[in-house]
Amino acid sequence: MGLESEQRPWGSWHVIDAEEGFKIKRIHVDAGCRLSYQQHEHRSEHWVVISGIATCTIDGRIVIAGPGESVDVPLGAKHRLANEGSEELVVVEVQRGVYTGEDDIIRIDDDYGRYESAP
Repeated sequence: MGLESEQRPWGSWHVIDAEEGFKIKRIHVDAGCRLSYQQHEHRSEHWVVISGIATCTIDGRIVIAGPGESVDVPLGAKHRLANEGSEELVVVEVQRGVYTGEDDIIRIDDDYGRYESAP
């Protein structure tokens, strides 16, 4: 079975590695786009910016991170990753938890009208 990859309205994500208890993704966020403001019940996330500038919202607090910088998203925290720049944002995301499935998404706000969990 190949590793997952998916196009989204804001860009794309690609699974780099996954085993029990963790998943590693490369996330590409198009210029001017942002992911849902969301939270997870079963996992924390650690974002490392590879290129571009990330505007990260963690429980209402804004953190700006550039290449080589990282941001932690604790389990249950409301969070959003955004690219307010004019170039593509690339982030490596390390998910840790008992479950890392795509259906562990509780969307609070979404620019694309997606409020239920992902399939």
